Amino acid sequence: MYPFSTARRLFLKRTTRFSIAFAFLSGHKNSIAASNSALTGIRISQASEDHTRVVFDLSRNIQHNLFVLSDPHRIVIDLSNTRASRALDVSDQTTNLMKGIRSAARDSGELRVVLDLKTKVRPRSFILQPDGESGFRLVVDLHVTNLDPTPIITSQQKRRRQKKEMIIAIDPGHGGRDPGAIGKKGTREKDITLALAKKLKVLVNKTPGFKAVLTRERDQYVALRNRVKKAREHRADLFLSLHADSFRNPSARGASVYALSLNGASSEAARLLAEKENSSDLIGGISLDDKDELIASVLLDLSQTATIQDSLELGSDVLKHMGKISRLNNKAVQQAEFAVLKAPDMPSILIETAFLSNPKEEINLRSSRHQQKIASAIFDGIKAHVKTRQII
Repeated sequence: MYPFSTARRLFLKRTTRFSIAFAFLSGHKNSIAASNSALTGIRISQASEDHTRVVFDLSRNIQHNLFVLSDPHRIVIDLSNTRASRALDVSDQTTNLMKGIRSAARDSGELRVVLDLKTKVRPRSFILQPDGESGFRLVVDLHVTNLDPTPIITSQQKRRRQKKEMIIAIDPGHGGRDPGAIGKKGTREKDITLALAKKLKVLVNKTPGFKAVLTRERDQYVALRNRVKKAREHRADLFLSLHADSFRNPSARGASVYALSLNGASSEAARLLAEKENSSDLIGGISLDDKDELIASVLLDLSQTATIQDSLELGSDVLKHMGKISRLNNKAVQQAEFAVLKAPDMPSILIETAFLSNPKEEINLRSSRHQQKIASAIFDGIKAHVKTRQII
């Protein structure tokens, strides 16, 4: 019922060398001055048996985001502030590597173009500036790759294909001996997150096609890795970790959403927050260090798959809906190296619902009515994300 949940996840074999070599398949994001643009033409050529070039003719400079999906193989290209045109009527053009092209407009104003492939490829994209004869051009080169050409379908992925409902793992942050942040009125983060999680679970479970599981049902300490382990045991499709923020300045306020970054935090604040949340494992006497080479391999694999990209898009949808009921501390999804977000096969986000260190927001977080609003906004964001995924 939810093909996107398996299509976006490729859990590679236990090999570090291939993971490093395969890193060339990582999603590309090229930033250029974004403005309204028209797609004026598409040219598809086969330079050789193992090389296909797709050229998008554009009226203006744009931003684009490219990432790779498997099962089936395809390349997804999001063109910012670009409108569809008849140039996309080339769906029947094929090459040795490409069997078709399709597109759909997104609510965000992006034009999503999908290149359906016949085999795994290594993509490379770049922008060409006007040269007197041609205008702005986005060039996408597709090259055959012989690295692990056959996707490995795990038993968990096979089971997911047979599922009739989407399973959402809800992780109430902290718990037990780890109270998390504490507000001026003595409000403990672990109590707020558990209350929110239970309200969200009720909303999810009463909606056909969805099922929620909690990583903890009561006030107990659960190690960070065990939270992810429990989600995987339940074959979860999405992972949400709920938190309440805290800062030395009591005027700090608003909600934030985080996804995993493998290249360091996107801001100093994100780095400090990651250190605070990751330290929860130290309370239980469990080291976060893992000498198993599989972990290093998996973290490299994450940069190749669409898991982080999917997490960012999920976070964006949730953040958009949370902005309707409360102030946002960050209007874009932030990235940091949260240990609890490192599941290789589940889009995962961490939600800082508000600041317990802010007196007004502490009062709101203690309110059952406001908790219900937060839970509803989060679930609305999830449903919007699910709906968007179905266009691919």
